[in-house]
Amino acid sequence: MTTPTIVLVGHGMVGQRFLEALADRGVTERARIVVLCEEPRPAYDRVQLTSYFSGKTPDDLSMVEAGFMEKHGIELYVGDPAESVDREARTVTARSGRVVAYDTLVLATGSYPFVPPVPGKDARGCFVYRTIEDLLAIEEYAKTATTGAVVGGGLLGLEAAGALKGLGLDTHVVEFAPRLMPVQVDEGGGAALLRTIERMGLTVHTGTGTQEVVTADGAVTGMKLSDGSELATDMVVFSAGVRPRDQLARDCGLTVGERGGIAVDELCRTSDPAVFAIGECALASDGRVYGLVAPGYEMAQTVAATIAEEEAGNGFTGADMSTKLKLLGVDVASFGDAHGTAEGCLDVVYSDSRSGVYKKLVISGDGVLLGGVLVGDAEQYGLLRPLTGSVPPVSPEQLVLPAGAGAPVALGPSALPDDAVICSCHNVTKHAIGQCSSLPEVKKCTKAGTGCGSCVKTIEKLLPAATDKGLCGCFSYTRSELYEIARTLRLTSFAALLDSHGRDTVKGGEGCEVCKPTVGSILASLNNGYILDGEQASLQDTNDHFLANMQRNGSYSVVPRIPGGEITPDKLIVIGEVARDFGLYTKITGGQRIDLFGARVDQLPSIWTRLVDAGFESGHAYGKALRTVKSCVGQTWCRYGVQDSVKMAIQLELRYRGLRAPHKLKSAVSGCARECAEAQSKDFGIIATANGWNLYVGGNGGATPRHADLLAQDLSDAELVRLIDRFLMFYIRTADRLERTSTWLERLEGGLDHLKDVVVHDSLGLCGELEALMAAHVADYRDEWAETLDDPERLRRFVSFVNAPGAPDPSVRFVPERDQIKPDLTILTIGNLEGATSR
Repeated sequence: MTTPTIVLVGHGMVGQRFLEALADRGVTERARIVVLCEEPRPAYDRVQLTSYFSGKTPDDLSMVEAGFMEKHGIELYVGDPAESVDREARTVTARSGRVVAYDTLVLATGSYPFVPPVPGKDARGCFVYRTIEDLLAIEEYAKTATTGAVVGGGLLGLEAAGALKGLGLDTHVVEFAPRLMPVQVDEGGGAALLRTIERMGLTVHTGTGTQEVVTADGAVTGMKLSDGSELATDMVVFSAGVRPRDQLARDCGLTVGERGGIAVDELCRTSDPAVFAIGECALASDGRVYGLVAPGYEMAQTVAATIAEEEAGNGFTGADMSTKLKLLGVDVASFGDAHGTAEGCLDVVYSDSRSGVYKKLVISGDGVLLGGVLVGDAEQYGLLRPLTGSVPPVSPEQLVLPAGAGAPVALGPSALPDDAVICSCHNVTKHAIGQCSSLPEVKKCTKAGTGCGSCVKTIEKLLPAATDKGLCGCFSYTRSELYEIARTLRLTSFAALLDSHGRDTVKGGEGCEVCKPTVGSILASLNNGYILDGEQASLQDTNDHFLANMQRNGSYSVVPRIPGGEITPDKLIVIGEVARDFGLYTKITGGQRIDLFGARVDQLPSIWTRLVDAGFESGHAYGKALRTVKSCVGQTWCRYGVQDSVKMAIQLELRYRGLRAPHKLKSAVSGCARECAEAQSKDFGIIATANGWNLYVGGNGGATPRHADLLAQDLSDAELVRLIDRFLMFYIRTADRLERTSTWLERLEGGLDHLKDVVVHDSLGLCGELEALMAAHVADYRDEWAETLDDPERLRRFVSFVNAPGAPDPSVRFVPERDQIKPDLTILTIGNLEGATSR
């Protein structure tokens, strides 16, 4: 008997999944497999394509495990696409002239970008956004451009817009539909997404199309839009949807749909029994072309099962079109009947325009969850999508209202039935996940969590909590272990740490909301670079993104550093003038600083300029860093004082300013035992004695107050600073994520005695190293406000969310109170509860 030959045309994500499915069924051992690939590289993760601009390499995005082709004897020809099919002779001819005979032919040719047929569409500076080669070309051209426009406001269009903005271009999005992402979200979700994206500095034009690409000397200089307006731009990226690549099928006489797509039956078989079609090129038996990867994977499994002569179940009869993505940092999800097309359905809506959160559930008349839209907060997606088609165990209102609005929901994945599909990419149920004990095991055995990744958080909640002490699903190491790895290997990027020490299933991935800020803090404490440069920007928490604290109405507070609480009259006048000129609310805090509230994001650079020119710098109120070193007036003024507490407080605050840590740090210096600065309630506190200084550590106020412990006493100035250096760096080196010094000290094996052995008596021989790390921090410190003001590129992020930069945000409103301003609580209440009832 001759060995049968299976030819796969196309090697994208779906094509690779098909090959893996064949290998899983042993087909590669008894058949010759030939793959003709158009692109110059094997299959890569097109879903994560934009991550190339945040540091991923083409190799990082590869979906082909090293040695996979060789292990299974698969012949892969890259850069050599199929150009014709002779169905009578059962042969495929490639561009190189190679002719391959087949017994079974599988077409996985995918789709191609649709480019509107407008004048100038082929000009120099026009691109599509589909392949790695497209991204390389965009990146190169952007070096000489200042403005870019993306045609299309769908999923890929917004990713392209984010890429252009990340390349430093003023970016516009032109969408013909009346809202962004018209397929996935409804009008309310589109409005929430629009507000958030405009707040990031992108300009959005909805309800208008492209009429012409304007050129000069063959290059793009602008665009004419259908509403009569013109847009000056240096480059245009078309991302206006895709069309099935079915020309090969047309040419060989296979049946195609009236609007495109290779017609297939439930087994994904074409009009020729020897030919199958899978993925975006296929027109399924339900009359739809599926543009998501999960349906493509299901088709690949169906065809592999058919070829292996296994039972293919009901075949492919349709797929879940639910999606969850993070676009420009914004969570967007839709599932089920998101647009409420079912007869007699009702909506439950929660909308908070201030924070850009919009949630809508579609409910049938008898209470069945039919679908929904989530924008800005998709935390519940992993629970809601599997509940679709059933009556939720709690009222729909509880599923959309935040806990702060009086609707705490203690509903987790455990409430789902065993047959609920948790991973739609690979059709994995809750029961299957429950057979595993760790996330890596789940990914290895079921492939759940290896597709789009939106199910990972739900999977983690279904696993036994005590089986894995790793930081998160991306790392099996604790925070302190990751610190040691980064320090020892001198790693300077999150990507490098994830690729070298992440779990095997996430190498080359994006990380998660747990590990990204944690590793960002580790790298900042080790390298002292500008916190928002390059990859670091994507790792930061919300406040660090704008070097300011966001307040409840969407405005920001500005907190300049006032070391030791000591300030000159001239500096006081500047603060007063800034508060007056920008209409800010002022408050003297318990940490001996003056907080300025109510600034819009676009006002921050102007405020900083005034403050920096007067000698102020960032007080780091937004960071997991040193906040203040509070002090009393000490012996200079107080009749009880025995040391100069103000001088010491200033010295310490200037020494440790900007020091990134697992949690915020507070300190105080009291000039005598009367303790007016409350030093024993701080992370490290100093109390003066007649013979020097006593050092206390591990205290904190807050919800669970803890008195600090005495670490050493009667220290000289130099001894005090040296011990604090050691204490802080040992804490930063060994503490867990978001762990205060008080909790860390109580958890530390051996407690205070062990801490004394390490930082006072140098029992581990680490003290020289700890001191050197702190010395490097002190030497390399730069004020983040001043660094931002000195760089026009860094200033680009500080713009208003409306089209005209600097225009006020209409949702940020204030009312007068006690001769100052406060947030308009009426607006906030209405915004928080808007539409949170059934209609």
